[in-house]
Amino acid sequence: MKIKVFFATVIILISVFFLLSVQKEKVAEIQMTTIEGNNISTNNLLGKVYLINFWATDCPGCIKEMPDLIKTYNKYKDNNFEILAISMHYDPPSRVMSYAQKNSLPFPVIMDIKKDIIKHFKKVKLTPTSILVNHEGKIVNTIIGEIEFKEFNQTVEALLKKANQHSL
Repeated sequence: MKIKVFFATVIILISVFFLLSVQKEKVAEIQMTTIEGNNISTNNLLGKVYLINFWATDCPGCIKEMPDLIKTYNKYKDNNFEILAISMHYDPPSRVMSYAQKNSLPFPVIMDIKKDIIKHFKKVKLTPTSILVNHEGKIVNTIIGEIEFKEFNQTVEALLKKANQHSL
């Protein structure tokens, strides 16, 4: 049993190292407005590690992972981490607003009604799709389907550590 745990840890560490060392695509400047009317730009997020999560209120996987997204956000938000929850263009605004309020989503929720955001990300074909971006604004990983949070949080911690070393 200990050997399995050791090998799993080694595989995770190698994966994290690989993700941190691969040449990455930079996120374009995207202007967004939250459901509260606040403006956010990807350029303003430089220096932070952030997750862009494409989701929909009728997506079972999206709804299932939302509590863990909230936990992850609350765990790392004070350490230069942000989550942007981007609802899909087909999701009715009233349902998005209702869901965000009912579930007290603590991170910015943005409706992509005109597909102005999704057009920048060619790999987004279904929900949930999450895009992890490092402090330099470069895409580190695109996760299609539900996030496996144990591995994801380890990657976030490694990225935040690297970002904090860079800012010293």
